[in-house]
Amino acid sequence: MALRRSPKNPILTRDDIPDLPDGFTDVTSVFNPGAVLFENRYILLLRVQSRGRETQLVKAESDDGVDFRVADTHVEIRGIENQKDTLYHVYDPRITKIGEIYYVTLAIDTNSGCRMGLARTRDFDRFDFVGIASDPDTRNSVLFPERVGGWFVRLDRPNKELAPFGPTTGLEIQIAISEDLVTWEPRGTVLRGRPHHWDELIGSGPPPVKTREGWLHVYHGVATHFGSSNIYQAGIALLDLNDPSTIVARGRNCILEPRELYEMVGQVPNVVFPTGMIVKRYDDDGFAEMDSDVLLYYGAADTCVCLAASTVRELIDACHD
Repeated sequence: MALRRSPKNPILTRDDIPDLPDGFTDVTSVFNPGAVLFENRYILLLRVQSRGRETQLVKAESDDGVDFRVADTHVEIRGIENQKDTLYHVYDPRITKIGEIYYVTLAIDTNSGCRMGLARTRDFDRFDFVGIASDPDTRNSVLFPERVGGWFVRLDRPNKELAPFGPTTGLEIQIAISEDLVTWEPRGTVLRGRPHHWDELIGSGPPPVKTREGWLHVYHGVATHFGSSNIYQAGIALLDLNDPSTIVARGRNCILEPRELYEMVGQVPNVVFPTGMIVKRYDDDGFAEMDSDVLLYYGAADTCVCLAASTVRELIDACHD
């Protein structure tokens, strides 16, 4: 396997979350974190869920990327309260640095469906809301870390497929472009689910990483053809540097699947859901170094946070599997 689980998994559980304001005590779960290396500190933005099934974002910091200190208050996103639509849950953050600003894409449940919200920060202490930046229903939006062809670029998963006994979900990952990060123009499909395989339903994981071989993109796939449960796994693909709507390579097999008890038992059984990835070293031209260590953070069974490690080279090799 291209990924190796941390021997300390799960690295964060509900027991690591302190009592938070607004009645978030004795929380139910923590999962699906955004991840970034900021000023030699590893930072996670955690999705924390109360026993009332309400959601807050909470920051955690680490010196080594494994042992995290969790803040005792939730993340405040200034300006989000001014939205006209009713916002119910803000969750599943993904973090992308563009220039000197860190952007956080957010899934937001509203009266009109799930929409993508965008926040920004320079220091991970103050977060400002940029706005709602998608039509309903959209999830799993991730930004590229630089303009491509003069445009801001992101990957989305439109929710167009009605899942049996569940909400709408997605069969494909689409690409969109923007001049201002708020108004987006769809430009077609990049990846589609593969029927009868491990990735029948798909969605983006962490934001793409720039390598000399292409944009390295980890995504999640869902196998739906098992009678007892859907199985969420992680896969890998390379997209063309100049035209990321073009696939350079896509792994045949998943690179991570539920095998451990903490991935198979929880709020949602049989789930590994990658949302944060840190590449430790880049060259002077901004490309990830092939031998750089990679830390992949993922939610397990929608209950806890786990970590798996690899290198850029191993992940690229997995694309050509």
